[in-house]
Amino acid sequence: MTDKNPLVVFSPSGKRGRFPVGTPILHAARSLGVDLDSVCGGRGICSRCQITPSFGSFPKYQITASESSLSKWNEIEARYDRVRGLKKGRRLGCQAKIQADIIVDVPPESQVHKQIVRKSADVRPVVMKPSTRLYFITVDEPDMHNPEGDFERIKKALKEQWEIASVELDFSLITKLQKALRTGEWKLTLALWQDHRTSIPRITQLWPGFFDGPLHGLAMDLGSTTIALHICDLRSGDVVASTGIMNPQIRFGEDLMSRVSYSMMNQDGDRELTHEVRKAIDELISTTAAENQIDLQSIVDMVIVCNPVMHHLLIGVDPVELGQAPFALAISSAMNILASQLELSSLSQSVPIYLLPCIAGHVGADAAGVILSVEPQKATEKTLVVDVGTNAEIIFGNQSIVLACSSPTGPAFEGAQITSGQRATPGAIEKVRINPQTKEPRFKIIGSELWSDEKGFDDVILDAGVHGICGSGIIEVIAEMRMAGIIDNSGLIGSKEEVGSNRLVKNGRTNAYVLYEDKHSDAAPILVTQNDIRAIQLAKSALYAGARLLMKHFGTEEVERIILAGAFGSHISVKHAMVLGMIPDCDLQKVVSAGNAAGSGARIALCNIQSRQGIENVVLKILKVETAIDPNFQEHFVNANAIPHAIDEFPNLTKAVNLPQTHFNRSGSRKRKRQRDT
Repeated sequence: MTDKNPLVVFSPSGKRGRFPVGTPILHAARSLGVDLDSVCGGRGICSRCQITPSFGSFPKYQITASESSLSKWNEIEARYDRVRGLKKGRRLGCQAKIQADIIVDVPPESQVHKQIVRKSADVRPVVMKPSTRLYFITVDEPDMHNPEGDFERIKKALKEQWEIASVELDFSLITKLQKALRTGEWKLTLALWQDHRTSIPRITQLWPGFFDGPLHGLAMDLGSTTIALHICDLRSGDVVASTGIMNPQIRFGEDLMSRVSYSMMNQDGDRELTHEVRKAIDELISTTAAENQIDLQSIVDMVIVCNPVMHHLLIGVDPVELGQAPFALAISSAMNILASQLELSSLSQSVPIYLLPCIAGHVGADAAGVILSVEPQKATEKTLVVDVGTNAEIIFGNQSIVLACSSPTGPAFEGAQITSGQRATPGAIEKVRINPQTKEPRFKIIGSELWSDEKGFDDVILDAGVHGICGSGIIEVIAEMRMAGIIDNSGLIGSKEEVGSNRLVKNGRTNAYVLYEDKHSDAAPILVTQNDIRAIQLAKSALYAGARLLMKHFGTEEVERIILAGAFGSHISVKHAMVLGMIPDCDLQKVVSAGNAAGSGARIALCNIQSRQGIENVVLKILKVETAIDPNFQEHFVNANAIPHAIDEFPNLTKAVNLPQTHFNRSGSRKRKRQRDT
């Protein structure tokens, strides 16, 4: 190319270069690395490479462009316009050829790496750069004089038509290759998967002829209690379907250590646990795809996040070593495996599955997903991230250093081990308010916007019913009971006489609070019992103790910002969580919810291949703290049993909430050392 060649400037990238007259715009874009999409390789079939030329005088670039700066419309463009329509002023980049200096705009829908906004604790753009892309090729027909195989001629076509020097073929596709080629009359669309750590792509799916249908990927958060699945459009990044099921391993033990024990105490117990979770995942994928009319063949990629025990059971590793010090992982680095290796028959066996790296023996790939989602390593404030679940992941730090640990909270926050507890399903109580004077409650159930004391609520429950109380409701009702003086700082429930309400009833040797009773049926009342309070106290104490441990290792007594994550993170009331003592004191305006941040991290890794390398690098720099062997954990745990805490002050909470100085002690005047009722 010489200076006499026409100058082409692309916007919005600003990239420019000189090209000979007759060069297609698509070729110029490729040469400059401009983000201009194309699946058909310049054949005018896919229309992905639409561009908008700009005409007029552009002093900045010393360019004057006119319609003659590009070749005239040809029959291919005209046919496309007749059949599907081109927006006014648009051209196909593969057909429009350079004739003179020109400014070319690449609209968002023609860009490969489109930006989407992911709403969570922080709103930030995610650049679409999935690991799998489609390529359309025309393959030479076999020749008696040339003994090359079909795959070798496919490689030749990819090199000539797409400048892809080398490619691998997944073994499971070899049996489909010849039929697809001949059905497509020697034209083929290939799905090429690119590992971010290697330069050679791999063919993971193929279609006869030209295929430009939808491409989907799966982002999964494999939790101890629930399995959450998101099906994402790999072109737009949109989540087209989301669903979840209970983890069937619960019947072997609600907490992780129970499952490790089951594996240790039962011959082939680990294999049984592995089989159950793989079967559940397989059924969840096929059911969700069918319900949303998604072709399983369109699913070409998958990302999974999970805690270390679930990680090992998923890949078929006995988790026995994670049940005892030093809690050694079989593998901590990220993994690329295939659907066939996880026995997922619902998917094409060649579908690649990426597992994020684990951080430590008790801090898994789900914590890595949270970090990828909320990015605490970029924070200027001292930030606490709490992923609330059966096994809570806790992250603390800022730009200087990030620390991480896990804490065995158990399943109480998710409604398990609670007398009237249940999953977050329609009819479950999710919000509670208690009048401090009358001690009377009002509540909301999932599936209705009405409070229980509003007109029309009785009509709602005729259909939905009130079945129990879910995790967010449990947190709110206990915090409300504390604010209303129904329980004291130690978590003890007062009697009917002490509280002054008929809602307090005897429950064995202790008392219980009647949250709801259907007087028109024989259904058992929904109670909050003393055992429920204790279960939540144990869970929240483990959570709080883990946070305090990280703060101690960081060298601070202050938290400047808190992010609540987890399956029900977006439904937790910040004020109620702090009254309960789940989290350290902080400005309430600086406590935000990120929802299922681990699942969001899985979606980011699914949509952007570069984020995979990024999180792998970040994980290597995280300081791991093991709560199980830290001598200070027990002290923090005991002090955190009080509601909100026995020792720590909560000045920010005190500004917003006036906690009553209630004390119910029917077993003598035991005095806690330095106990403070805030």
